[in-house]
Amino acid sequence: MTLQIMVPDLPESVSDATIGTWHKKVGERIKAGELLVDLETDKVVLEVPAPQDGVISNILFDSGSTVQAKQLLAELQEVPAGGEETTEKLAPTPETASASDILTPSVRRILAEEEVDPSVLQGAGSGRDGRITRMDVLAHLERRSNEPVTAEIIAGSTSDAVPDSVLDTAVSGREEKRVPMTRLRKRIAERLLEAKNTTAMLTTFNEVNMQPIMQIRSKYQEQFEKRHGIKLGFMSFYVKAVCEALKRYPEVNASIDENDILYHNYFDISIAVSTERGLVTPVLRNCDELSLAEIEKGIKSLADKARDGKLSVEDLTGGTFTITNGGVFGSLMSTPIINPPQSAILGMHKIQDRPMAVDGQVVILPMMYLALSYDHRIIDGRESVGFLVHVKSLLEDPTRLLLDI
Repeated sequence: MTLQIMVPDLPESVSDATIGTWHKKVGERIKAGELLVDLETDKVVLEVPAPQDGVISNILFDSGSTVQAKQLLAELQEVPAGGEETTEKLAPTPETASASDILTPSVRRILAEEEVDPSVLQGAGSGRDGRITRMDVLAHLERRSNEPVTAEIIAGSTSDAVPDSVLDTAVSGREEKRVPMTRLRKRIAERLLEAKNTTAMLTTFNEVNMQPIMQIRSKYQEQFEKRHGIKLGFMSFYVKAVCEALKRYPEVNASIDENDILYHNYFDISIAVSTERGLVTPVLRNCDELSLAEIEKGIKSLADKARDGKLSVEDLTGGTFTITNGGVFGSLMSTPIINPPQSAILGMHKIQDRPMAVDGQVVILPMMYLALSYDHRIIDGRESVGFLVHVKSLLEDPTRLLLDI
């Protein structure tokens, strides 16, 4: 009996998908629930599993093809009773299966493009739970490129046997590689251009003394982690301060809907997360109702899902304001770009010791720059600067967050 494997229902507002990586070939055996193919959309990667045990009898589309919802992807031939021996040779080896189990879609894609056997990297993963990361693959490729293969070829051949073009490439190493943009990267590019071309974007800056929050974290970190099972980070303070400032300046939490200004009476904060596939902004909802511990757990959950490629469309839609923290990569100052249809984004940066004047004395303090990019069409300078100053005051005196003043 032949089973048809179809493209699943695509998320709302997504019209088509691109075939990412086929994890099985025609003639290979697959088990029920085992991953068959990745489908890339503008927002998320959809994983298509096998509905039951069988052998892949037909694959209709190659990687990179565009497909629609409910379109036929592949055909699966059921394994007849007693057919274990006849199909056993088609099953993947245990090493390949175990290696594939810890590969994210983006890592699988790189392995496929570079024609690297996943079993080569088995046991070499530096990620969580032994997961093979993009950096592991790139390190392997670099080691492979540094192997003295070219030198051996040249040394074992006469100059007449090797074309001049090959020798020039081997010596100079000036190689190029053309790789198609992923659907997510294309969508990121479109949205960035949309933000630049359709908003009157302006950025205002301020700086904040992070010493009070750092003292709180140092004093209560152990008790906090023991009580809540998660570390106390900076992001929970940022989110709470932003929520309080948004309550005072609702324009910053608003958006433009054609000729209307849409004010949101809820606080769904998008948190920028860098992944192997690109930058995504999953949404932490009703942040004003969450405790510091709940915010930390929520952010960790979203970040883990983002890096594992498990975010749903619901996780990525509906935010009213965005926070991005370039400081984790060492950025001292930047001008973040608005995340449409939102009207503002707050950029946090590296905390760095700097000499500051305090009561007529020069004191070394851990300072951080804040950057608020906003749409000047609905947010004026008074609101933007007032918002940023209020965030600054709450972070420099975090007890105000508890007292709601």
